Amino acid sequence: MIKDLVLKNRSYRRFHQEEKISSEDLRELINLARLSPSGSNLQPLKFILSNEEERNKTIFKNLAWAGYLKDWDGPEEGERPSAYIIILGPENPVKPFDYDVALACQSMLLGAVEKGYGGCIFGSIKRIPLSKELNIPEHLKIQLILALGKPKEKVCIDPIQNDDVKYWRDEKKVHHVPKRHLDDLIIEL
Repeated sequence: MIKDLVLKNRSYRRFHQEEKISSEDLRELINLARLSPSGSNLQPLKFILSNEEERNKTIFKNLAWAGYLKDWDGPEEGERPSAYIIILGPENPVKPFDYDVALACQSMLLGAVEKGYGGCIFGSIKRIPLSKELNIPEHLKIQLILALGKPKEKVCIDPIQNDDVKYWRDEKKVHHVPKRHLDDLIIEL
């Protein structure tokens, strides 16, 4: 059921790095993005796939990990993602395509969960250095990056307390994510 996939689709930040994701699996995730809705059916997105150690290292060092966890610089060696998908869009788009990016991310992450993987969406990226290091053509700009792998951490959904949305980790390294109550989201008119 879709609800089960959505519940399993958490922002994972620690992985079993040794468990590789095949190029075929990454291509299948891109295919889900390809089949997702696109504004005016323009399909402006392009993707860079990475499941190679050296390219992964280049991507990893250009990401900022878990803004609310101030004393954590990201996963240690052995807990890093085994793959990434870099989502690119045109420098000068015909129309805005923010929704395309969001829909593609959700489709790919749900597909990853279905395959037993997990991921995290990154918007906090050193875009210019990464673009130069990977020789990304200038007419394409990095939109978001998906970090992917076999999750090594437990992520729990907790009820929100005192309107505090900050995620946190307990002493057992369980990652807690506060979520608003359904009734707080629905406006009755």
